[in-house]
Amino acid sequence: MSKGDIKPLLGLLFKISKKIFIISIGIIKFLFTLLDKGVDEIRNNIRFSLTKKLTLSYVFIFILVSLITDIITLLGFYYFVGKNAYSDYSTILITILLISNISGFCLIIFIGSKSSKKILAPIGTMTNMVQEISINDLNKRLDIKGSKNELKDLAITFNETLNRLQESIEKQNQFVSDASHELRTPIAVIQGYINMLDRWGKNDENVLDESIEAIKIESQNMKHLVENLLFLARGDKYTQKVDKREFPLDLLMEEVFTETKLIDDKHTIVMDRNDKIILYADRDLIKQALRIFLDNSIKYTHQGGTIRLNSLLENNKATIIIEDTGMGIAEDHLPHIFDRFYRTDKSRTRESGGTGLGLSIAKWIIDNHSATISIESKLYEGTKITVKFDPA
Repeated sequence: MSKGDIKPLLGLLFKISKKIFIISIGIIKFLFTLLDKGVDEIRNNIRFSLTKKLTLSYVFIFILVSLITDIITLLGFYYFVGKNAYSDYSTILITILLISNISGFCLIIFIGSKSSKKILAPIGTMTNMVQEISINDLNKRLDIKGSKNELKDLAITFNETLNRLQESIEKQNQFVSDASHELRTPIAVIQGYINMLDRWGKNDENVLDESIEAIKIESQNMKHLVENLLFLARGDKYTQKVDKREFPLDLLMEEVFTETKLIDDKHTIVMDRNDKIILYADRDLIKQALRIFLDNSIKYTHQGGTIRLNSLLENNKATIIIEDTGMGIAEDHLPHIFDRFYRTDKSRTRESGGTGLGLSIAKWIIDNHSATISIESKLYEGTKITVKFDPA
């Protein structure tokens, strides 16, 4: 046979060998996938502990590897020593393989069980600690000392979740306590006037008028407080509607400016600048926030003081500035003024009918429009509120 005839034959044999190799790899992958699915199915259905399931996984892997190596060993022995020698020594070889496999099987169960228990021991410790944590005792945390694997990341994540949960519950408890306190005051006033009317005020026209007026005022305060509470509750549950549309901010500013001048004749209300700006936002909510800021300025600015309301386009930002010459806010109070029910002067707020929720609502509105708010204030000099939006 000439070289010219051998070359195509070798090429054909190479192609056949390549296809056989590819098919063999595919069959092996299929068997591995099938076995892996079978192991998962058995492991998930059998009600064993995690330690036993891991040990069972080790055993299945060992059996698979043993079967493959045994078959390769027997086929290799048969190929290299021949048929006659194979029949003479096959029994001995199979016995040796069987003994080694049984020994390995027992060894893998023992080592796998010990190894699994050691690996899963921190999980047991975490489970015991988690069982000790309750809604009334959130101060405990998982110990992460000595951990240097994925379990440490799990413990850190769990501790951070507990920190957020504890902070949220503490805020909720404080919120409920403050709300109860705020509602208790008007209820006590109403109850007091009702008792007074019941005793001797039925026939006294002056007492009757005074009681009716006081009850009307406190009822209005309670209604205002409940409406604010409902707004914040809807905001916390992400059910508060925010209807964003394009509208001219300058017209809204002019509207708020005119209304403020109509209802307040004890201060000088000034608008120095009102740029034409199109804003994409909820017009009603923005107006509500502006009214809250202006109401605070009116309440805490002495009679005859000045309140300025301006809007301008600055550094590609729609900027609203509300500035007053009022009593100002002490520096240590500034970080807390948006907290719910927080008051810098409780007596003045009670007299003016405030609930301590207005600025919290305004902050929620600003945040839900992806805007920023900053406050500059000096005690007895005044306060400046700056809100910046992205224009439409």
